[in-house]
Amino acid sequence: MSGWLTLMVVIAVAGREAARELSVFQVMLLRSVLGMAMLWPLVRASGGMAAVRTERLPQHVLRNVVHYAAQYGWFVALTLIPLAQVVSIEFTMPIWSAVLAVVFLGERMNGRKWFAVLLGLVGVAVIVRPGAGELNTGQLIALACAFGFAVSVVLVKSLTRTDSAVAVSFWMLVVQGVIGLVPALMIWRWPSAAAWGWVAVVAFCGTYSHYCFARAMKHADATVVVPMDFLRVPLTALVAWLAYSERLDLFTALGVGLILAGNLLNLLRWPVGGWRAKREA
Repeated sequence: MSGWLTLMVVIAVAGREAARELSVFQVMLLRSVLGMAMLWPLVRASGGMAAVRTERLPQHVLRNVVHYAAQYGWFVALTLIPLAQVVSIEFTMPIWSAVLAVVFLGERMNGRKWFAVLLGLVGVAVIVRPGAGELNTGQLIALACAFGFAVSVVLVKSLTRTDSAVAVSFWMLVVQGVIGLVPALMIWRWPSAAAWGWVAVVAFCGTYSHYCFARAMKHADATVVVPMDFLRVPLTALVAWLAYSERLDLFTALGVGLILAGNLLNLLRWPVGGWRAKREA
């Protein structure tokens, strides 16, 4: 998850720069094409095409159709409502992920994990401070995207029970590349040298961030892994301050504290039988 968080923060900057010149469809297509070339050495090291064979191709297709649609909807929401609202609604995703993981994967969700999720959500809300009001079309789209991302997360966790992280990453690039081919070609414009550089960064980070995420899902429950994604908000805010001089204020610091507290609480492993068992030991 440390690899996921680092690469996702970098891709936020690279994607922003690439989108100054290219359409989102183009960036996503080039990410898949270049990402396949970047992933191939890992595929070869894992045993070649045998390493990405799967008996669950329909689930891979479903996961990536949902994920691609959620990504596209997220950008649509950005054009309809303020960024603060989009971000705050997006980070309801861990709640949907936790519920879906309990219902469909049989994972346990105790009071401590729920409280960790709640602290993270409060931290995000403190940072972005969304305005009050009735739900409009943009907010409903953002909420649907958050649920879509949650479905994608749970499908990744399910897929890692039988398929390797390399296979999950490989089929992500294949399926999303096929989905985005036609819309990207319809509005194609040849990237400049600078845009190619940013797109290459997007491709590397996009490919290996999902590889890291799939590996994390293979080693831990979704209810442990997903709340750590809350850290992406304060880390992105820090990079925005360093790269774009966007202001950090007291609310951001307070939100970071809440997010860190929630993640630490979620990651702690209490001794069986509680503190009394630890003292007796």
